[in-house]
Amino acid sequence: MRFSINIPNFGDFADPRNVAKVAAAAEQAGWDGLFVWDHVLHRHHQGRPFGDPWMLLTAAALVTSRIRLGTLLTPVPRYRPQQLARQVATLDHLSGGRVTFAAGLGGPVEDEYRSFGDTADPRVLAERLDEGLELLRRFWTGGPVNHHGRHFEVENVTLLPAAAQQPGPPVWIGGFWPRRPPMRRAARWDGAVPLFETARHGHVPDVAEVRELAAYLREHRRAGCERPFELVLGGATPPDAPKARDVIGPLRDAGATWWDERQIQTGPDLDRLAPVLRRIEAGPPDL
Repeated sequence: MRFSINIPNFGDFADPRNVAKVAAAAEQAGWDGLFVWDHVLHRHHQGRPFGDPWMLLTAAALVTSRIRLGTLLTPVPRYRPQQLARQVATLDHLSGGRVTFAAGLGGPVEDEYRSFGDTADPRVLAERLDEGLELLRRFWTGGPVNHHGRHFEVENVTLLPAAAQQPGPPVWIGGFWPRRPPMRRAARWDGAVPLFETARHGHVPDVAEVRELAAYLREHRRAGCERPFELVLGGATPPDAPKARDVIGPLRDAGATWWDERQIQTGPDLDRLAPVLRRIEAGPPDL
């Protein structure tokens, strides 16, 4: 099992220098990844500064050499695929092939889409997500792309350089369980990053629900997939190793392959550097 740190892209973490501090501390303390949020607007946190996640991750890449880097998660329907493909491929080269790309619809949908005159229809956004993901995968190969879809048009375009990882960075898909469509989508890619209706951001999910989800994902996996499939769970654990082991051990046994250490979303420490650094320096759980 591998362990990552999760931070928002606002508050103290809108500053790339603070994100660099987090990344360097995480690598030194033995964590395996750093993931940042990708929001342009979250009205619950309005009034705080927000940073661009790709700039924040660039700062992280420049001070590390080992840990995985990415967003959790990027709302693909909010982007133009060609722009996003360039950003991710550039970061993948800068980091030496350490990017993991997590995708979904994002949210709050009203904030991220309708506030800027875009549709908030989840069916349309889901169509754009699926079509956008397929385009990203093709752009990352560095080969010529022609595409005539419902939402995007591409005429004989080759984007170079290709991603450092081929055929592209691992793609994880987020969504709420027990909603089935996002997890069926995840089963077609390289990993699932579920939130749970019964355990929102920062809260530890129920082991029985994790077992049910893991079985559902196995049932819908395609045969012949080359990459290992990751089931990424997250929450807040105590820095005391035995207590953290008691929390995470049963989830690992239920099928989780990554633990993403998070602050409680409604808590006071969500976007504050000092408490996050304290948790990082205590080290990942020892299983």
